[in-house]
Amino acid sequence: MEQTGWGGEWITLDAQGAMNVPPNPNIGFIEGDGTGPDIWAATRPVLDAAILKAYGGSRKIHWGELLAGEKAVEETGHPLPMKTIDMIRKCVVAIKGPLTTPVGTGMRSLNVTLRRVLDLYACIRPVRYFPGIPSPVRHPERVDMVVFRENTEDVYAGIEWESGSLEAEKLAHFLYDNFNVTLPERAGVGIKPMSPTGTKRLVRQAIAYALQRGLPSVTLVHKGNIMKYTEGAFRKWGFELARDEFADRTVAESDLQEGKSPEGKVVIKERIADSMFQQVLLRPEEYSVIATPNLNGDYLSDALAAQVGGLGMAPGANVGDEAAVFEATHGTAPKYAGLDKINPGSLILSGVMMLDHLGWAEAATLIQQAMERTIGEGIVTYDLARQMQGAKEVGCSRFGRAIIEHMD
Repeated sequence: MEQTGWGGEWITLDAQGAMNVPPNPNIGFIEGDGTGPDIWAATRPVLDAAILKAYGGSRKIHWGELLAGEKAVEETGHPLPMKTIDMIRKCVVAIKGPLTTPVGTGMRSLNVTLRRVLDLYACIRPVRYFPGIPSPVRHPERVDMVVFRENTEDVYAGIEWESGSLEAEKLAHFLYDNFNVTLPERAGVGIKPMSPTGTKRLVRQAIAYALQRGLPSVTLVHKGNIMKYTEGAFRKWGFELARDEFADRTVAESDLQEGKSPEGKVVIKERIADSMFQQVLLRPEEYSVIATPNLNGDYLSDALAAQVGGLGMAPGANVGDEAAVFEATHGTAPKYAGLDKINPGSLILSGVMMLDHLGWAEAATLIQQAMERTIGEGIVTYDLARQMQGAKEVGCSRFGRAIIEHMD
């Protein structure tokens, strides 16, 4: 494989899957489509400045561009070249801007394809409030939680057939002939798979995350009261995993004595999905880590982001056992492409997650604190400025520079 032009050393994994991160790692980046180049141009200097300030030149990321999306089509004729997949595996860690996702027709989502091909089974979405950001709720400061969304199963597995297709008709006949199940005429059909393996590895990551950070609870969010053998099984397998692998460090909420958690143990809770949407609005302080199937997690993480400033301030990561890709969680916003206008906060905060993942917490903290100071002084992009009295509206690149200026 071609490996020239990177300049650093490669991250490696030991026999247990733990990362060995050199002081000068090669890390891949995908600019993304639409406003992707704008927000990446604002993000990269922030990450580099924080690393330099935190470590005085003893650590440095060597960036290598990876092609995907429209730029890849222009240069290679394919939206997701195999070389990009291979290089993400080689890098172990990568970061990306938003990629165009066709709606209703055409190729499947590039984001979903990346997750499936690389088996990035955990979509991790931390949600927290930065003081000064406008919010539709009264107490956004109470929102501080992390959503672990299963990435490879559920309806997002993409097992579906179009209305009127031969495959849909065959499946409808099979269901009727073998199980006496009658579907509506010309129904499109999808299959919702959930497995013990897929569920348990997600819940394992969520519990390990809570334990490493001293967080009080992990809540399994499901719709098992209706879908008993998929979402209900997610709940069952989640509790099994906690009992079998973390028995000495976790306790089920139902086993608490007088509602009090033993010191040093993570409480494993469960909530029905529709009820949980109310809970994160009314009592968000009661939840710290959420583990949930794919579709629930998609809705829930976006709804939480709306409470703390919207997707422009919502970071995300897709993490598997052999690779991790950090990404902006919003769309490509093509009408703003090249205007140096869009909020780069999502990608910058995804970079913060990436630095934490590398074990470079000092640099990550510098960026978070500098962003708080920047927003606290009312220096924000248009999406926030139009909702904040007395704000100083700046462009995408200027917002990034302001964060650098506010680093201690």
